[in-house]
Amino acid sequence: MNVVLGSLPAEPDQQNEDFAAAAPGAAVLLDGAGVAGAETGCVHGIAWFSSSLGGLLLGNIAGDPARPLADCLAGAIRGVRSLHEETCDLTYRASPTSTVVAVRVGGGALEYLVLGDSTLLLAGRDGKTTAVTDERLDQVGKQLRVPVDRLSTGTPEHAAALAQYRDDLTGLRNRPEGFWIAGPEPRAAEHALTGTVPLESLASVTLLSDGATRLVDRFDIADWADVLGVLDSAGPDGLIRRVRDAENSDPDGQRWPRGKARDDATVLHWALLVATLPP
Repeated sequence: MNVVLGSLPAEPDQQNEDFAAAAPGAAVLLDGAGVAGAETGCVHGIAWFSSSLGGLLLGNIAGDPARPLADCLAGAIRGVRSLHEETCDLTYRASPTSTVVAVRVGGGALEYLVLGDSTLLLAGRDGKTTAVTDERLDQVGKQLRVPVDRLSTGTPEHAAALAQYRDDLTGLRNRPEGFWIAGPEPRAAEHALTGTVPLESLASVTLLSDGATRLVDRFDIADWADVLGVLDSAGPDGLIRRVRDAENSDPDGQRWPRGKARDDATVLHWALLVATLPP
C-alpha cells in the first residue's frame, strides 16, 4: 500500500475530531460531530467517539474480509456503545456522532461505504473522477441554514443562529425524513451508501472529511481533478494548506457563508500501483 495521510485541527489549540487510519488493504476516515455548547451526555467527548469507532471499524473490516462493510460498521457502533453506555447517557439528542468513509480491497475489487458528508474520491485510470458523497445531510440542512448564512461568521448573532440550526438538525438525525450518521444506534449502518468498483480501473482512492473538500463543495474554486492535481504534486498537507489559505482570505464568511471559519481537515490518499494489483 502507498498511503499518505494529512490532518489538521480547525485551530491549533483545539482537539482534532477527525480520525483516519489504514491497514493492509483497508482504510477508514471519520469526522466526529456534536452540537457546540450543548450537553452531550458523554463524558468522553467527540474526538474519543470518532477515534474509538474508527479503530474498531478498521479492525472489523481488516480482520474479517468476508463481512460486509455495513455489518462491520454496525458491529463497531455496538462496540463503542458497550464501552460507554454504563458511564454516559446515550439518549441525549446531542450525543456524539461521526461520518464514516471505509474502503477495503478484496477479490479484485474495491468495496466502499460512505455515511454522512465526508467524501470518497475515486480516480480512474482513464482520467475520470467520481466523488461518492452522502448528500442527505446537505439536502436536509440547506433550508435550515438560511438564517445562518445571512450573518457574518464569528459574530454573536451568527453563533446563536448556528446553535439553533444544529439543534434543529439534530432533531432530524437518523430519521427517514432526515439523514443518517454513526451514533449510538447500529441501525444507521443499514442506510450507508455502499458499492464496489473493479480495482484494475482505479489509479487512486482518496478519503476526505468535509473540512478538506471545501475548495470544491463550499468555495467552488476547484474541481475534483484540481484536488487530485494538488494531491499528486503536494500531497494531503498541500491540499489542506490550500483550504486554509482560502478560509483565511474570508475569515468572516462574507464570500463563502459557512458555520465554521475553519474546520478540522483530514485527507487519506491511497495510490493504487500496478504492482499492488492481484494477478
